Amino acid sequence: MRALHIITGLGIGGAEQQLRLLLRHLPVHCDVVTLTNPGPVAAGLAADGVRVTHLGMTGNLDLAALPRLARIIRRGRYDLVHTHLYRACLYGRIAARLAGVRAVVATEHSLGDSQMEGRPLTAGVRGLYLLGERLGRATVAVSPTVADRLMCWGVPAPRVTVVPNGIDLARFAYDPAARLRTRDRLGLPADAFVIGAVGRLAPGKRFDVLIQALTRLPDDCRLLLVGGGPEEGALRRAARAAGGADRVLFAGERAYTGDSGGSGDSGGDTSGPDLPALASAMDVLAAPSAEEAFGLAVVEALAAGLPVRYTSCPALQDLAPEAAPGALRVPCDAGAYARALAEVRAEVQAAGPGPRTAPEAARHYCITRSAARLMDVYAAALAAPHIPLQVPHIPVHFPVQQGAEPS
Repeated sequence: MRALHIITGLGIGGAEQQLRLLLRHLPVHCDVVTLTNPGPVAAGLAADGVRVTHLGMTGNLDLAALPRLARIIRRGRYDLVHTHLYRACLYGRIAARLAGVRAVVATEHSLGDSQMEGRPLTAGVRGLYLLGERLGRATVAVSPTVADRLMCWGVPAPRVTVVPNGIDLARFAYDPAARLRTRDRLGLPADAFVIGAVGRLAPGKRFDVLIQALTRLPDDCRLLLVGGGPEEGALRRAARAAGGADRVLFAGERAYTGDSGGSGDSGGDTSGPDLPALASAMDVLAAPSAEEAFGLAVVEALAAGLPVRYTSCPALQDLAPEAAPGALRVPCDAGAYARALAEVRAEVQAAGPGPRTAPEAARHYCITRSAARLMDVYAAALAAPHIPLQVPHIPVHFPVQQGAEPS
């Protein structure tokens, strides 16, 4: 089987890194097209031996990209096209049908209750999504929560399949040597209580809540923010205004699919520790975002054996509580997080250093299991009989916004 994956961009982000990890475990010949931004994950994919093509799309209304993309699909003689993220799903499904490929699968990575990839869920966004969805064979939801949201939107239940995000358990296993090495490299005291937060620095992640909470915690507490994005300047200003700038460390974007196996270097970026090494350096993971589609950072933290305090994580909410006893929900409020993190600090100090093990929740989301489920989706898409396309009538006007797509 030959499959083409089409994604909006390949900068460092959850969907982008998930694609790279998944391609390492799919027993299929896969190529990748990125509509925009061939960033660090594109370099990582190329290092893995995956052919990556940059379409050079200039904006949401770059309709000339459609015939270019259709030609790439036709020339590649692909049996199946798999799209990821909003713009790639819309253009990729259309181009695949123009190229004669009927086995089209899309993964919905980022559908929340009120936003998708940072964009408000307007009638236009919903309408375009539903029009494009009918051009494919199946839509993959990364959690049952996302599947429910899709069906509430109007996607027929038989067309929705849950294939959860996966993690590389071995890569995230706690490494005490990496903990010491990473803290030394970042200038973090060996005895500091390090609160980790991982994700795009965007308003919806609510990392400002953690900065406010930090000011209510003892001086030995540090906040390690891992990620990049438009909110970085505002968060730095908030840390200075709160008098805690020297206790907040911005680690920048970090990959986790490097091949160094614990050396602390990220694939495609050797300027600092990778995400598994940073997880080993943390004492707790805090995730105050009130709206998530899966909660990948939370599951990765559990794989590293970390206690977790979170506000929204469908990956855990879809499991029994005993699957992750070290993960507790906290309201998205600075006072609530300060109290919750103070309790974790007291527990860590009382227990002292020791081994960390991943709970059942982390093992449940092993990447090999997710890859096997996706192969079942591929087989069903290829075997499905041809049904004439029926595009639903959506009685609203759908404006398309200009500009780059959020990650």
